[in-house]
Order: sequence, then C-alpha cells, then structure tokens
Amino acid sequence: MTGNIHVGLAALGAAIGVGLIGAKASEAVGRNPGAATKILVQSILAIAFAEGIVFFAIFLATKAWPA
Repeated sequence: MTGNIHVGLAALGAAIGVGLIGAKASEAVGRNPGAATKILVQSILAIAFAEGIVFFAIFLATKAWPA
C-alpha cells in the first residue's frame, strides 16, 4: 500500500510540474516568439526530468515490494 501511495504522489507531482512547465513555456513564447525554438528545447528537457521522477518512484517501489 505505501509503495502505491509513493508512486501516486510522484505521478501527481510530475503532472503538476509538466503542467506548469507547459504553461510557462507558452507564456514565454507569447512574450518572445523569436525564442520559440530555445524555449521548446528547454521545456522538453524540463518535462523529461519531471517525468523521470515517476520512473524512479516506480523502480524503487518494485524493488521494495517484489510481489
């Protein structure tokens, strides 16, 4: 049960992070359309790092509970 809660909280945090990154990236492109490519690259990297947290949580939950 506790492993599932940790994975769920990690997924919730990553979802909130991805949403905030997307919102701020679109706001930044709206302010400066010429920098859209640089903003896109940075936001994709930030989203990948945010989603990596979920994979670590799943990996650690499966190591703790081998069922």
